[in-house]
Amino acid sequence: MNVFRILGDLSHLLAMILLLGKIWRSKCCTGISGKSQILFALVFTTRYLDLFTNFISIYNTVMKVVFLLCAYVTVYMIYGKFRKTFDSENDTFRLEFLLVPVIGLSFLENYSFTPLEILWTFSIYLESVAILPQLFMISKTGEAETITTHYLFFLGLYRALYLANWIRRYQTENFYDQIAVVSGVVQTIFYCDFFYLYVTKGGKVSQSNIPNLGLKANKETTIGLQSEFFQQ
Repeated sequence: MNVFRILGDLSHLLAMILLLGKIWRSKCCTGISGKSQILFALVFTTRYLDLFTNFISIYNTVMKVVFLLCAYVTVYMIYGKFRKTFDSENDTFRLEFLLVPVIGLSFLENYSFTPLEILWTFSIYLESVAILPQLFMISKTGEAETITTHYLFFLGLYRALYLANWIRRYQTENFYDQIAVVSGVVQTIFYCDFFYLYVTKGGKVSQSNIPNLGLKANKETTIGLQSEFFQQ
């Protein structure tokens, strides 16, 4: 395990802790997409089923358990403990737009047609697009709290570091996981505009620069997309 993998895991963990800390301190989950958090919880659940069948290392097991706990505690705080502060009116991304193609692709493109392998593949594909409801929500509201942008930055940094990890593993171990690498590249691309705004705007995203995210939302486009989907 190389330094890029460790730094990527720590960046991922820091992102989740920042989000949990923000919710707990403020007793509020305004500006946070509950749908994205549900998708991430689903990602970890389907990916870490081997937690019960395959022991790799203490580090690996501990990180899996921590990620699962953080994901479900976050979902609980959004939809349970602090549900009155949840901004459901702006968290309107249609999850079927992501889940239907991801499920289909998981059955078509995988390494082995077995339940665990298909679920692992599903988690990889889903993680690459799980952040879209959050970015869509930011575009719809036109702003994001500083702590939320820090969360997104470290989440994107985790993916960038994992790309470096895969490059390093290919150089040193001749290891190449096409599904993970392609999905990781797709996910990193979604963060590119956000990275640019985060650096140039000092971690603040506001109405004046939100269109650059390429996800500017409005009622007409949302209704149009939904109508087109159900007419197919």
